[in-house]
Amino acid sequence: MSPLVAVRLDDPRLDVRGALHVDRSDNRLRCHRLPAWTRAQSPEPAFDLMASMTSGVRLVFETTSEVLEIDALETGLQFAGEPRRTARFDLVCGARVTHADLTDGHTIVVDGSKVSFVAGKPGTLQFTLSPGRKVLELWLPQSAMTELHGLRISAHAEIRSPPPPARTWAHYGSSISHGMEAESPSHTWPAQVARQLGYDLYNFGFAGQCHLDGFVARALRDARLDLISLKIGANIVAADTLRQRTFASTLEAFLDTIRDGCPKTPLLVISPVHSPLLETTPGPLIRRPQALYERQERPHAIEDGALTMKAARTILEAVVRRRRAAGDTNLHYIDGLRLFGESDTDLMPDQLHPDGPGHLRLAQRFCEAIDAHSWSSPTG
Repeated sequence: MSPLVAVRLDDPRLDVRGALHVDRSDNRLRCHRLPAWTRAQSPEPAFDLMASMTSGVRLVFETTSEVLEIDALETGLQFAGEPRRTARFDLVCGARVTHADLTDGHTIVVDGSKVSFVAGKPGTLQFTLSPGRKVLELWLPQSAMTELHGLRISAHAEIRSPPPPARTWAHYGSSISHGMEAESPSHTWPAQVARQLGYDLYNFGFAGQCHLDGFVARALRDARLDLISLKIGANIVAADTLRQRTFASTLEAFLDTIRDGCPKTPLLVISPVHSPLLETTPGPLIRRPQALYERQERPHAIEDGALTMKAARTILEAVVRRRRAAGDTNLHYIDGLRLFGESDTDLMPDQLHPDGPGHLRLAQRFCEAIDAHSWSSPTG
């Protein structure tokens, strides 16, 4: 193998996409999917963890190199009694996707309400590339926080800035959008949609943390985006964080904030996909070992105003219908059951999250359900 040469990680020809905050120097690159100022506004440490995981984040550049070598330190997640989640990197070159895994980095271990930290070490990935000039996209792991510590290419190879990104799409959602259960970072359902339709993706899917936080709305408002979608309801029902009294008004405020800065941007609201545990019964859910979820039984919760997935869909559709009637014709709605319904639960082994094939099915249904330019549904 020919000798390799280092490329500074702050080289402007290395384009970081999918993150609104990038901390980089010559030998270190770390991303946070939301702007840095949002960290001070969330009281929940789990939110910062999820926003620091690099779902949808990729390093993009053009090169003639025939080898790519990466040094990385990943911080992965492990639930007590379960295997540690693998940190998978995808190198996308045209239609070809090559995987490489790391498991020796830091580990955050969650055991009920107890959280511990096990120190690890960086690892090195190497990819063999085809000859000639090509655009590379290094997709960072969706289920880990990731620091890059080094990047090397073939000696005498050229490196250039990539072509400018296509239409920017920000998608906000819960764990199903975050995509830890997908096969790899380029195979989460938002990543599949972005690759199929040619969008420049910002994946703001935050596992367990999609609760219509105002700082997320402000981040969406202030970013320069061509398309925005919001998949709302799953975490709110599963954690019982909003009630029938507050859900609609919180959603209205969230949409108002986005519209303050993006009055005409196509905006799509998606209701929850089918959820066997919560369709007609409210949360909260408790996670048990081996990725099993248990619903807390509360016989009078609905009478007290608790939400079910069915009720959340009704409220979401009503809010969108009202706002469209008031003149916001760039606001659209898709029933999540069109994307992943009761007949699809064979691809939902834990009764909550689609598996790898489930992500691919959800992505294909999404592409079929929307107009790729305007977000409007071809069937109304």
